[in-house]
Amino acid sequence: QVQLAESGGGLVQTGGSLSLSCTASGRTFSTYAMGWFRQAPGKDREFVAAISQSARTTDYGDSVKGRFTISRDNAKSTVYLQMNRLKPEDTAVYSCAAKYGSGWYERSHLYDYWGQGTQVTVSS
Repeated sequence: QVQLAESGGGLVQTGGSLSLSCTASGRTFSTYAMGWFRQAPGKDREFVAAISQSARTTDYGDSVKGRFTISRDNAKSTVYLQMNRLKPEDTAVYSCAAKYGSGWYERSHLYDYWGQGTQVTVSS
């Protein structure tokens, strides 16, 4: 069992930055690929970014490429999402998730554990 807890959400103006963190407890963090997803009201869950167990591979959704950066620190059992040049359309609840294995990072149904989420609001 893995418990995930996100932090770092909040309110920011357009063009600003936020950094999200997701800390895991329970089984060995380094055995999981980690992903970030977001869901805005009335919309489907959207893939944001993912990182492999060793951090050698990262993947990003098209809407955030070049603006967001995912990273991880296995010693701290934490995955990060640095969000720059934020836009109002980035407003959503952001959740981190953990999955076994590699690949297919954008497929949310393949993730085994999920955090509760943290709200990010970008004002125009």
